[in-house]
Amino acid sequence: MQDRYFDPKEYIQALQQLLVSDKKRIAFMFGAGTSVLAEKDKDTYTIPAVAKMTEITENKLNELEKFRLALTEIKEEIGCESYNIETFLSNIEEKKQIIGRGRLNGLLRADFDELVSETKKQIIDIVSVHETILDSGNINNLIHVDFAEWIGQAERKYPIEIFTTNYDYLFELGLEEKEVPYYDGFTGSYRPFFNSESIEDMCFLPKQTKLWKLHGSLGWYIDSQSLGVTGNRVIKGNSDEDNIIIYPSILKYDNSKKQPYISLMDRLSNYLRQPDSILIVCGYSFRDQHINERIITALRSNTLSHAYVLLHDNVSNRSDILKIASENSGLTFCGQRDAVIGCKYGKWKLKNEPDKEDTINIDTYFDEDGPSFEDTPLGTENKGKEIWTGEGKLIISDFAKFINFLHNMI
Repeated sequence: MQDRYFDPKEYIQALQQLLVSDKKRIAFMFGAGTSVLAEKDKDTYTIPAVAKMTEITENKLNELEKFRLALTEIKEEIGCESYNIETFLSNIEEKKQIIGRGRLNGLLRADFDELVSETKKQIIDIVSVHETILDSGNINNLIHVDFAEWIGQAERKYPIEIFTTNYDYLFELGLEEKEVPYYDGFTGSYRPFFNSESIEDMCFLPKQTKLWKLHGSLGWYIDSQSLGVTGNRVIKGNSDEDNIIIYPSILKYDNSKKQPYISLMDRLSNYLRQPDSILIVCGYSFRDQHINERIITALRSNTLSHAYVLLHDNVSNRSDILKIASENSGLTFCGQRDAVIGCKYGKWKLKNEPDKEDTINIDTYFDEDGPSFEDTPLGTENKGKEIWTGEGKLIISDFAKFINFLHNMI
């Protein structure tokens, strides 16, 4: 069967046209990769990737002698290939539910409560880089500041909407540094409270950028002083209470069905059900089933909307994504070396060799492979025998490069 090829120039230029349109509804869905792959220069503070986060958490927990043996046993149970912060937290959350009055891994129920609590505390500490950024005085090294600048450049009929699974403050820092007004679902000043009715209203604050944190955020708490009108009230601010966050564990699917998360997930669905809505996904690996279901279901109900997923991998490496992409024409998956467009799989390849002027623009989103050479005897010159292939790698799944790509359109 002959390989199919997609010209990245054609498809990325079409995406650029959508982004510069002042009449399209534009939203972004950002995952952990936008906090990890956000390095602007060597002085940029970013959130560690899963492997590093796992290592830091494990080292901290090993400082507590009562957990050392249990940590070793749990790691062996999970297996080195599958072991990470999510599988570890899932393991201890499950054991906490079933242990009863017995022992598991040498721990009692109260010990598992403490282990879960300490693990979550480490996750919070790791993602709380905002104070370090502010103390450093280098906030403009944060790529999220450049993103906010791009948002503030143009007058639009509809505001930009940002959906993110991240709980850190990086988007808030960027928007506030560039004085871009935004709304995140909270109303009030002294003790801002989560206002679910405002999230249901698609016309609420029609000129303000929207920031929807699907998995919760640092600084969100249950108001222990009042149940509020509708039950447990969610507030925002400084508190000694636990943050309201969907932690990376097996429980995240069930937790997403609770408030405030259900209102935020509804907003994602309702956004995609509006005509001519574009969702651009970056830094999100499409591994959270509860989010995937919302996106796919909404797109199937509205053929006038579309989602473009910038995948930090090759599509061919993900059998789950190949299946989703082949069944949903409203989803375009752009991998690093391949893509699924209109339910059809193909590889990236430029049709024509770009001239010098064209190369400057193409280089913002596509890294061409170096030329190959015809077979020549060892030690002889290859000059004039270079073979241009047109193949290469799409680079805008890297968040920093994606923001550079956006700025290149200004």
